[in-house]
Amino acid sequence: MKRGQSGINCLLAIDKPVGLSSHDVVNHVRRALGEKRVGHAGTLDPLASGVLVVGVGQGTRLMGLLTADTKSYVARIAFGTQTATDDAEGEVVLRRDPPADVLSREFAAGVVAGLEGEQDQVPPSFSAISVGGVRAYERARKGQEVELKSRHVTILSSVLLDVVAEGPDGQPCWDCAFTVSKGTYVRSIARDLGASLGSAAHLVELRRTASGGIGLADCIALEELERRGAGALAECALDPVRKLGLPARELTVDELAYVRCGKRVTCTDAGLPEGGRVCLTFGDALVGIWEREGERLRCQINFPSGVTGVAR
Repeated sequence: MKRGQSGINCLLAIDKPVGLSSHDVVNHVRRALGEKRVGHAGTLDPLASGVLVVGVGQGTRLMGLLTADTKSYVARIAFGTQTATDDAEGEVVLRRDPPADVLSREFAAGVVAGLEGEQDQVPPSFSAISVGGVRAYERARKGQEVELKSRHVTILSSVLLDVVAEGPDGQPCWDCAFTVSKGTYVRSIARDLGASLGSAAHLVELRRTASGGIGLADCIALEELERRGAGALAECALDPVRKLGLPARELTVDELAYVRCGKRVTCTDAGLPEGGRVCLTFGDALVGIWEREGERLRCQINFPSGVTGVAR
């Protein structure tokens, strides 16, 4: 199908497979739905799999509003080597045997639990952070020295799932589950964990299990979407109102006409605080996100064609 404007306006969660970049997934969705206006929220590295939120058509305008404050992952961390990229794709830059206790489940559980809390974290040199207008990974690939400033992050939850005696290349591994604040790199967690044990470590597997309130249960496999195309949307399109977590107001036909023109409408929710946002809906579509100003609502963003998927 030729890519253009398909008339599809929705929000999807794709279970991204390993080996594709987030941009690759966007291109696959474009081809599957015949829609050029596709974007994603929250980048996943090619090595990683799992939840990737995708907007289609006017749903792309929701991407900035759905950049989740927290994300959850399941990760496998291998001990004994550190790589240039802090994951399995990079060259080994350090070899250092881990302590014997690394195979003790009790020891591992205590160390992993101790990672929880606020901390300063230096992002990986191979990251998309801009340094002087150039992506850090572009500088790193050219052999240039990359110095990134630390950022304040929070590891909200850190749990050991399993200890694996022999993982890739016979290295001991820890399988862990993390819930972290926006901007946290699990690759950096792995790198710093190895250093804290007087050893070296890197990330060998990563799966995002949730991005804010959107989890694996909300996802459709990319392969299935490509096979079924637009026919899958009735089952897999997300409810944008529910995922935004905002109150909703169903418009009358007359109010819809006012909203489409950007004219203010009366605020009927006495509990909505000044400046509070509300989703305006009509039928199964989100038509706008408006905010309270006095006794009326004023437009923050409108979706003239409506983002479908609203549960009725």
